[in-house]
Amino acid sequence: MAKNLATIHPLAWTIIVGTMFGRLVTSMSIPFLAIYLTSALHVPATQTGLIIAGSALAGVLFSFYGGYISDRIGRKRVMLVSVFGWSLVFFGFASAQYVWMFFVVNILNGICRSTFEPAARALLSDTTPPEHRLLVFNMRYAAINIGVVFGPLIGLQLGSGASTFPFYITGAVYVLYSFVLVLQFRLHPIDKLQSHAADNVARPNIREALRVTSSDRIFLPVLIGMIFCVLGYAHFDSTLAQFLAITPDLSNGSKIFSYMLAMNAVVVLIVQYPLVRTARRFRPIVPLIIGNILVALSLMIFGMAHNLAVFMIGVFIFTVGEVLMFTMTDMLIDHIAPAGWKGTYFGTMGFNNIGTMVAPVVGGLLIDRVALQGGIHVFTPLALLTLVGLPFLLIAHRRLTIRDQQAEADAAERNMVVEKAVGG
Repeated sequence: MAKNLATIHPLAWTIIVGTMFGRLVTSMSIPFLAIYLTSALHVPATQTGLIIAGSALAGVLFSFYGGYISDRIGRKRVMLVSVFGWSLVFFGFASAQYVWMFFVVNILNGICRSTFEPAARALLSDTTPPEHRLLVFNMRYAAINIGVVFGPLIGLQLGSGASTFPFYITGAVYVLYSFVLVLQFRLHPIDKLQSHAADNVARPNIREALRVTSSDRIFLPVLIGMIFCVLGYAHFDSTLAQFLAITPDLSNGSKIFSYMLAMNAVVVLIVQYPLVRTARRFRPIVPLIIGNILVALSLMIFGMAHNLAVFMIGVFIFTVGEVLMFTMTDMLIDHIAPAGWKGTYFGTMGFNNIGTMVAPVVGGLLIDRVALQGGIHVFTPLALLTLVGLPFLLIAHRRLTIRDQQAEADAAERNMVVEKAVGG
């Protein structure tokens, strides 16, 4: 393990560590935005859902271009411009005074995130040998959850949900992250690193990129299935947060929600390694299928819960489903994407933000209309909607299995030909 860690490129370490601190500060501010708008500003749940959805809307519109541009002009430029802009966005959250300001700033938040993240994941792929990519992608995922363990608890102490002050801290940390990236790019130029496998591959134009990703018979159903997976997952930070803030069954919804966020991250750290060790034995779409089912089940439990213990059981099941859905996704895309198209494919996967965009709107509508009848009336439709992704994931799994088996057969046949030629 230590030997594998020593092979990780300094830029990859920068992304992993930066991700940890970035998620620490964003998780002490962004997840409480729905509670702040609902409780402090008294914004209706439906309108709050639209504001939260603004970030996802931007992600849907810009993630493809963020990944595509990073293939065209390089990871460095895209990452530096977007992370500097991201720091300004958080200062914008901190100084916003009107509802429309939160909507605008949250859209900008989505643009920066959907531009930076595909380029960063593609850079991890560029700088890491294939045999170590699963380790690096999962270290990044672990870094996210290390940050989320402490972020919500710190945010609670700083008054998140009642104040925008924590956004100032978030902005300051991203300014620091920006300068660290500038320094690391100077110390470790990436001009010769980007897409080793694609040295002789022409950079895609936008029309060709759209054609290739939309006609990929494995990638397209994976993307559609993941939209519904993400839709179910997104209710944790949006619909569940709002429901806990208004339900009469619980006296301190904000406090309970912070505990649930922290438990979610702790469980991720505990179960991630054994689950990944188990999941890697199967084709990478199988964990997505199981994860989709578990997230839907957890939503049903949230709808039936009336005390903290039951909510925590739901969090555990939700978290196992989350780990199964997301730990293998980056590796799956890296496996599917042709050489020279990593950024484009990672960016196109950002269309799964359609689920993140739809979730708070649908959840907000249900809360406004049926929350008083009980949580089961809110979360049962959401669970069923999440399960709509299953048929698409099953189709993708079948197609990937056929493709991989054919590739293995072709490789075996080539080896036999070589052995016969050498033997002859």
